Amino acid sequence: MICFESGRSVARITDIPPSGLPLVRQLEAIGARSWPASSTRFDGAWATRLTASHPSKRLNCVTPLDRVDLGDMDKRMAMIERRFESFGRPVTFRLSPLASPDLERLLDREGWHVFDTTDVMMMDLTEADLSSALSQLPLADRSKWIDQSIAMGGVGADTKPGVAELLGRIRGQYGLFLTETKGGEPLAAVLAVRLGAVVGIFQMLSNPRQRRAGHARQILRSALLWGRQAGAIRAWLQVAVENEAAQALYRSEGFQPVYRYDYRQKID
Repeated sequence: MICFESGRSVARITDIPPSGLPLVRQLEAIGARSWPASSTRFDGAWATRLTASHPSKRLNCVTPLDRVDLGDMDKRMAMIERRFESFGRPVTFRLSPLASPDLERLLDREGWHVFDTTDVMMMDLTEADLSSALSQLPLADRSKWIDQSIAMGGVGADTKPGVAELLGRIRGQYGLFLTETKGGEPLAAVLAVRLGAVVGIFQMLSNPRQRRAGHARQILRSALLWGRQAGAIRAWLQVAVENEAAQALYRSEGFQPVYRYDYRQKID
């Protein structure tokens, strides 16, 4: 039988004051709609997202969305394992500040190790200096955007159908941005999704053969300008903590960390 212990001894992902949770909830909801899984099931406040056509961690994980939802742990774990097995995916937990600290400790004890940590960042678009941004219309050719993303190594060729399906499921206004050389070599690409007054930045890619030339910064600014012109007043994104180059770029453009989340898998 699974049981919980009380008390904390170290700072954790879930150590965030209650006053900060409404913004976390908002961004978690926007993220789920902007990067939608093919299947989402709720067991209480636990969202199990699974996608057979794409291996993205965000599309294949369990995300607890309420700190007080801790009941029937043995039954839940067994059901989750069966569902992930049916999709051919390893069971993965995604713990944001909305998860219970007790669940975090439980996973520690049961051998669920952190293998990736992500920062969620936000900026105020009303104060952003986008005077140097190039006003760029989103690319209408979805297939070309995917192919050029594959060419830059940011998307696996085997996941092309899954990416196309994902784009078709997005609940919101989205824009595909791409820059190329005159010869057609891709320089950078990004997906922007606007939901209400918030625009999210996803799939930020740059050609490894063309880096340090400002292409990523340029296309980021174009996507932000598009979002602002479409009515967004804030922008947000998710970036791996270990991705120092991307972290530096986003911070220099005005993004600031809001919260972090961890991915965990069990190591026997």
